[in-house]
Amino acid sequence: MEVRIGIRENGRDLTFESPLSAKELTEKISDAIAKSAALLELNDDKDKTMLIPTASIAYVEIGADKNRRVGFIS
Repeated sequence: MEVRIGIRENGRDLTFESPLSAKELTEKISDAIAKSAALLELNDDKDKTMLIPTASIAYVEIGADKNRRVGFIS
């Protein structure tokens, strides 16, 4: 699942692939924001851990569950 997180006052966004489903990601992010947690902890598909300050999150974009097609389609 592709995840894209915009950080306030920063021109770049954080983009990574997550092993979690869209529903799991939505719940985890919503809970962190609702509970006013200082940090949101997410892991990518390569087991790297990202700690994002919840107060700095501008937006979150969660991709579709569809697999990307590579190559030519006839």
